[in-house]
Amino acid sequence: MDTNTHTLAVLFAQLGLPNQPQDIEQFLAAHHLPSGVPIAQASFWSNSQAAFLREALEQDAEWAESIDVLANLLSH
Repeated sequence: MDTNTHTLAVLFAQLGLPNQPQDIEQFLAAHHLPSGVPIAQASFWSNSQAAFLREALEQDAEWAESIDVLANLLSH
């Protein structure tokens, strides 16, 4: 059983991205999720990142909540 807290910073680390607060802010400022585009289909992900996001959402894994938060942040 996975008991880790899946924060946004932990999600960024899981995706292989820098995960310090300033890194996350820079990522959010540099990337935008167009309306109607699922987060896993965004053009800025690598194939492995997109696969992780898609599978986590399909399985409603514990990561899903953090991924939803990220999608919401990228939509603004």
